[in-house]
Amino acid sequence: MGDLWIGNIEPNTTEDEIKDFLCRYGFPPFDTIERVEGTGERPAVVLGFNGVEPHVLRTLQPRVHNMFWKSRALVVQVMPGRDET
Repeated sequence: MGDLWIGNIEPNTTEDEIKDFLCRYGFPPFDTIERVEGTGERPAVVLGFNGVEPHVLRTLQPRVHNMFWKSRALVVQVMPGRDET
């Protein structure tokens, strides 16, 4: 399972908008979404992709990192793998 962090996302962006945006750039549909509000200045989401390894997400990440979307420059990072044992 791979996780993708998208920071500086426009706060009112819907799950469907995020999914459509990423699929347009070759990402598979995500399985989970967690919103991270932080201080409110640069909200983020963490997307979980079941069955997609982090190295696959790393090949796709440059397609959207630093992209200007919905009046904001996105910060997109692949999260380090979690040890679930």
